[in-house]
Amino acid sequence: MRFLVDECLHKGLVKIAQAAGYEAHHVVELGKAGAKDYQLRDLIVKEEFVFVTNNARDFKRLVEKSALHPGLVIIVPNVRPAV
Repeated sequence: MRFLVDECLHKGLVKIAQAAGYEAHHVVELGKAGAKDYQLRDLIVKEEFVFVTNNARDFKRLVEKSALHPGLVIIVPNVRPAV
């Protein structure tokens, strides 16, 4: 399973996933900071990433438009990384 963590979430999530044995990347590390949601969706589908975000409204709608996708993880609530 491959995870892509959205830029709205802390980069520490990547290390947590990797420590659990998963491949994980952060949007910023892939040079996609500031990318539009639909651009990320195209990357997610092409590279078969499970996308991790707290942007539920936008990404639920975008994923619904894809016939097939690897998955979507929504982390709520949106809190500061220290929390």
